Amino acid sequence: MSAREEILGRVRRALADVPAAEKPGDVPVVRDYLRVHDELTPGQAARLLAENLAEYRAVVHRTDTAGIPGRVAASLAARGSRRVVVPAGLPEEWLSAAGPEVERVPDAPDLGPRELDAVDTVVTGCAVAVAETGTLVLDAGPAQGSRRITLVPDHHICVVRAPDQVVCSVGQALERLDPARPLTWISGPSATSDIELSRVEGVHGPRLLEVVLATDR
Repeated sequence: MSAREEILGRVRRALADVPAAEKPGDVPVVRDYLRVHDELTPGQAARLLAENLAEYRAVVHRTDTAGIPGRVAASLAARGSRRVVVPAGLPEEWLSAAGPEVERVPDAPDLGPRELDAVDTVVTGCAVAVAETGTLVLDAGPAQGSRRITLVPDHHICVVRAPDQVVCSVGQALERLDPARPLTWISGPSATSDIELSRVEGVHGPRLLEVVLATDR
């Protein structure tokens, strides 16, 4: 018996007494765990998010909405980026200061790994950001695109609007997200550590994550 057959067999045995017509939503699940650890003001939540993202070695830039184009252009210039993949729904003004020398590559179904590997940077928004964990969540909605565009390019710039997109806890984030959508949770650049805790970045995603945290109030 293979490991797959053994696992599936255990699942079938565990579900043997479940009525065939029963749906997952028919049985209420008790969710009486702590929803949030600290009640933070919007300003405190934004600061905590920035601190925790930096702890994960993300580069965090604080600005306001008007400052987004300049900040994105400066990050692209500092990296020498000439080709940028752009998801559908990305506000045009976010790249308005980048100049015509920066090629916009639209996210499309036929954009494969080779094409994405030739792109310098991806610019996205996010669905929600979690202050307590320093986590960005993308759900493939407008300005976020497909999951693969945030996995292959080595440089990811993510714009987060505060306070609208910043919550304190994972529990609060889950309340905003649709579990049927493809969710990508990002806490810092892609990294892993071996048994001696030697950190290697860029294993399954970008080596450099820059977060533009735009706060207007």
